Amino acid sequence: MEQNNNPFRGSSYFISVNQYEQLPDDEQIEVAFAGRSNAGKSSAINTLVDNQNLCRISKTPGRTQMINYFQLPNSKTIDNSQRFIVDLPGYGYAKVPLETKHHWQDLLGKYLAERDSLKGVVMIMDIRHPMTEYDEVMMKWCLDAQMPSHILLTKADKLKPGASKKTLQQVKQNIRQTYPDTSIQLFSSLKKTGVENLINQLNDWYY
Repeated sequence: MEQNNNPFRGSSYFISVNQYEQLPDDEQIEVAFAGRSNAGKSSAINTLVDNQNLCRISKTPGRTQMINYFQLPNSKTIDNSQRFIVDLPGYGYAKVPLETKHHWQDLLGKYLAERDSLKGVVMIMDIRHPMTEYDEVMMKWCLDAQMPSHILLTKADKLKPGASKKTLQQVKQNIRQTYPDTSIQLFSSLKKTGVENLINQLNDWYY
């Protein structure tokens, strides 16, 4: 896809919060990105918006400790709704105090259950380690909440094309019965693989 046709190019940082009361007004349009720590969530967002410096990428898993909002360019349209990408804290093996983990769990639980602005969740999974226990928990929540979800099997460049396609088909087969409304695709931030597919999916939710 040509850069000029990418509606997410030029997205900018808006706000970071760690308390539910600090969230923007619940009258916007949001899509959340969620995933296990070190699964490539920040890289995926940076690739989507064509700005490798928008999300801070750390070699230390669990450094995303707040809910980060990024505003789409020209997002305030005739319907007066602002549009945001929401970067959720990475889950899994973040090395943080137990009290902090509990705070994250409570904050995310409330955000996912009560946020009217939320229109969909992009699930980030390392193609080499898909469908972890934490991923299953998040997908179960989406199912119970009737929240649309879309899986990115990231780091697809780490496998040979045949192996990546095989993993894609295996995960697709595994979720077909339990999560029939969940879509899935391959993605590589390094090779820019799957960007157009992701943009098309997001456009369905935002517009």
